[in-house]
Amino acid sequence: MVKVKEHKTELENIPETIADKPLHESDKNDDKVYFMALGGLEHVGQNMYVYKYKGKYLIVDCGMGFLEEEIGAGDVQYCDTSWLEKHKKDVVGFVMTHGHEDHIGALKYIWPKFRKPIYCTRFPAEILRKTFAGIEMDFNPDKDIIEFDHHGAELDLKPFTVETFHVTHSVPEAQMLIIKTPAGKILHTGDWTFNDDNPIEDNTNYARLSEIGSDPKLLACVCDSTSAERQTPQTTEIQVRDTLTEIMKKAPGRVFVTGYSRSLARIKMFSEAAHAAGRVAAIKERSNPNPVPYVGLPEFREIGIKFGYLGKDDVYLHEEIKDLPAEKQAIFLTGSQGEKFAMLTRLCNGHVKELKLLPTDTVIFSAIIIPGREQDVSYLYNKLARMGIKTYTIFDTDHLHASGHAGRPEFERFYDIVHPQVSIPMHGEYISEMLNGKMAMERGGAKHMMLVHNGDMIALSDGNEPYVCESIPTGFVVMEGETERSADDPVYKTRKKIAANGAIFVTLPIDKRGFLKEITNAIDKLTKTERKNKDVLFAATQNASNKVIRAALGADKKPKYSIHFVMK
Repeated sequence: MVKVKEHKTELENIPETIADKPLHESDKNDDKVYFMALGGLEHVGQNMYVYKYKGKYLIVDCGMGFLEEEIGAGDVQYCDTSWLEKHKKDVVGFVMTHGHEDHIGALKYIWPKFRKPIYCTRFPAEILRKTFAGIEMDFNPDKDIIEFDHHGAELDLKPFTVETFHVTHSVPEAQMLIIKTPAGKILHTGDWTFNDDNPIEDNTNYARLSEIGSDPKLLACVCDSTSAERQTPQTTEIQVRDTLTEIMKKAPGRVFVTGYSRSLARIKMFSEAAHAAGRVAAIKERSNPNPVPYVGLPEFREIGIKFGYLGKDDVYLHEEIKDLPAEKQAIFLTGSQGEKFAMLTRLCNGHVKELKLLPTDTVIFSAIIIPGREQDVSYLYNKLARMGIKTYTIFDTDHLHASGHAGRPEFERFYDIVHPQVSIPMHGEYISEMLNGKMAMERGGAKHMMLVHNGDMIALSDGNEPYVCESIPTGFVVMEGETERSADDPVYKTRKKIAANGAIFVTLPIDKRGFLKEITNAIDKLTKTERKNKDVLFAATQNASNKVIRAALGADKKPKYSIHFVMK
């Protein structure tokens, strides 16, 4: 597998202010604790973080990334772990903060390379068990997954001790981590917000947050930055419920609500809204009763019922309510991001035999648009509008979505509580990370802010200035079918060139002696010897074709040529 190097800094290129600092030590007498990200800095998604102490490595989260459109054809994207694999005997385990795909979704590809215990709460554990069973992985669900209490726990992963406590997010059982070593403590927030009207869980454990936030041994806070630029207070799930209720009361026919399938609190609020509006709530199950193994909306409904986040009669299957009058139906389905095979996309394209959209239907998008999905969602908006279907989105209706990520009001409250020596913003665009770090210094009293790249290893010690001691080559891998490819793969380089400049395919039938059966003027000028040389034939054909093509497409175009020689 060819690797892509996303970022690498040689020692001589490190600024003078840190050039005299020692590189990180590999011996067991090192008294510093180290942090680095393989993915998750300066972008959203693909979260994978590494802590090092006394020569041992702790991995926090292992998530999927968002595929680049120009790469094309790939199925999933995740971190390149080549460097970490060299130290796999010293990896003590994986700790998962919560059950979103960009935090646990890459385990099915990366875990087999390490085969270390996965520590998580029951919700992500159930997702992982179903996922691994579906792909028939050599995996022992009772041994390889170690569940801990979602209300909080303490994990012994020597030389680390990891304490967890509950924080609100858009999926159940999200955890903040306190990573403890004799060198000091680090607060790793995972994804979080302060949503104190959470209908299915307790509020954030503010008491424990306050205790660690005021601990003088708090070396650093590694903090989610996704929505740091949002200025307005957080919308609550209760507000979303009330908005859905009012829309459902006014809608003339069926109401379809699309959102994230793991957001059990949203599904609960959808159910309560439907009931208040005199409707029966259901999910749209898959059309194929025997699909490729996949953990989707029907499975999350089952998990929600199993763990008590949903009641058995909160949400039915569409099959069970399809004969009710249209004005009595409320249907939750996937497709808020315009995913190709999601139910709403398939409905818009008329690809669901048992269910057709009607002009009397109403479609509510109870979700933000994930960066990179704008074009796909816009397609749905326009498609529904042409069909005469009434839609509600975050762009025209307030309180349709409660984010799982903190904005400025929540950050201000957070840094009034948490006072780290060092701020290490993570998981967000660079500007979001910078805003997070500024608030940590202005409100939280942090003395240092480390805005770094994936692969930069930060050395931390109590009372001392942090610094980047080494820069590790990082990048991503795309799984295409059963093949791992990186962005440096020749296949992807070719695809990028074709996407930018187009492609021309030319077939030259020639006999064994090199004489052409169909001769162009360009080939006619070649000598007998030149015609036997494929490189010369290729160049002559390319030059002749360029004269014609560039006249039509422009002189600056450099299309990719593929010339097939058929020997007779």
